[in-house]
Amino acid sequence: MTIVTQNVIPASVLLQAGQPDWLRQWGEFAAKTRFSALPAPVVERTKLVLLDCIGAIAAGMQEPEMRTLVGRLAQREAGEGQVPVIGSGRRMSALLASLLNGTAGTMLELDEGNQYARGHPGIHVVPAALAAGERLSISGADLLLAVALGYEIGSRIGIASKLRVTMHPHGTWGTVGAALTAAKLEGATADQMVETINIASSFGLSTSRRTMLEGGTVRNSYAGFSNQLGLMAWELQASGFVGETDGVGTVYGTVIAENFQPDEMVLELGERWEIARNYFKRHAACRYTHGALDALGDIVRQAGGSIDPAAIETIEVDTYVWAAQLDSAEPKNMLAAKFSLPFALATSIVNGAATVPAFREEAQANTTARDLARRVSVREDASLTAMLPGLRPARVRVCFSDGRTLSAEVLTNKGDTEDPYSPDDVRDKFRELAEPVWGGEHVDRIIAEVDGLDGASDIHGLTGLLARAPQHGWSQ
Repeated sequence: MTIVTQNVIPASVLLQAGQPDWLRQWGEFAAKTRFSALPAPVVERTKLVLLDCIGAIAAGMQEPEMRTLVGRLAQREAGEGQVPVIGSGRRMSALLASLLNGTAGTMLELDEGNQYARGHPGIHVVPAALAAGERLSISGADLLLAVALGYEIGSRIGIASKLRVTMHPHGTWGTVGAALTAAKLEGATADQMVETINIASSFGLSTSRRTMLEGGTVRNSYAGFSNQLGLMAWELQASGFVGETDGVGTVYGTVIAENFQPDEMVLELGERWEIARNYFKRHAACRYTHGALDALGDIVRQAGGSIDPAAIETIEVDTYVWAAQLDSAEPKNMLAAKFSLPFALATSIVNGAATVPAFREEAQANTTARDLARRVSVREDASLTAMLPGLRPARVRVCFSDGRTLSAEVLTNKGDTEDPYSPDDVRDKFRELAEPVWGGEHVDRIIAEVDGLDGASDIHGLTGLLARAPQHGWSQ
């Protein structure tokens, strides 16, 4: 009897046959890029993004929901974990710590972002990088490189696609960024990078844009789950799981987004770094409010440094479409207040600035601020919408009861690439957020550790500082 043998093509080869060119390029780029390839401005900006995320996490971890969640999840851990839950004084497993740190980092609406990606790449990758890096004892340079690469691929998916208007960007393409960050720290090959990207593409959450408008604080967990799922994407790949051949193209071209442009994924790859085009925030509110808040700041200066709320008859705002949606004057909680343009302007006038305390429960209950918010009207101007995404314009007009009017217009938000905060501004923001948690001396040590991270043989110096308990105590 003659036995006929057939040539069996391995599954991996069949998968590779259908892979798009951009994905192969990204696999090679992510696997081969070394820290020495990062331009000096990219290294310095990555340090600032890391510092900014740490500050947002530490401050956000003090919110009552986070304290309760940390306590509940700690009860489910068998012994102390390895990764610091920043600002709590606890350590947990990498998966839980990345979830908690990512969630805390979005609580106060102060984490950095990228206007071109239309989202917040940093908080989707930094917790995953710290969690994986702690376990692997990586160098500081490797941590910075992994953060920059994860930030890059997440941002580029955001740039290359158009999320459905009903989607919130948190918890979507950031998962791919977290996964690539983990894969880089694990020393993944090009093929492993590709497979990790494909697996992670399936893990975007069904995020509703209405959560932010209604004050649904579940929204704050989206970035936390992205970090956790990104770490899991690597573990699945390492265990032999495979994803769709072109998962990103399918998910971000037909499922949760559309009009995916693959050429954007590799345009000037390795030359234009998205982390160097990011923005930082000082107003503790949704970034869509920042143009109007900056314009209001100009008006307050015109008025001599302060405005009596009782002297205001109305405030009129013309702005772009996404900002115009934030028109509710009756926010029900802190998150909703941060996504209310009328309240953000009113509380800024009453409290002198759109600070963290200006959105807390006591400030929300302030009758003067609430009454003023009801006198704010918000309209979309199509000509301003047409300036997106490069510009974020707003016109504000304050009409006083005595007939006077003061007005101002801005085209960009302070902190954007066109009008950036200085490195010292970002460090000052970090101090404002972190000193109430740890005190000034400890905060200065963290800043110094991050500044010198590219020369650190491992990241334990940094993570050791981040593991410190808050100075005003949590029950342990």
